[in-house]
Amino acid sequence: MARVITLRMVVLGAAPNLSLVPITPPVRRHQLSGDRREQFAVDLVHPKRLLFEVNHDPVPRKVDGGINTEQVTAITILEVADYH
Repeated sequence: MARVITLRMVVLGAAPNLSLVPITPPVRRHQLSGDRREQFAVDLVHPKRLLFEVNHDPVPRKVDGGINTEQVTAITILEVADYH
């Protein structure tokens, strides 16, 4: 698991903004829903995910209120979890 976490951290750190983090496997960046709708995750070893949130004040928003991932340049890692 440590190797996969390190690989995901490298991908997250190398991306100039969140929109450039791949949405396809093996990384698969995705925004969560429900109580975690302001959080994102990347895949680790099933079913574990690396969870993080945008570290901007205010959070960059689109016109529709969603998070503008093209403007997200800083994140905070929250945890490794199986949130399902």
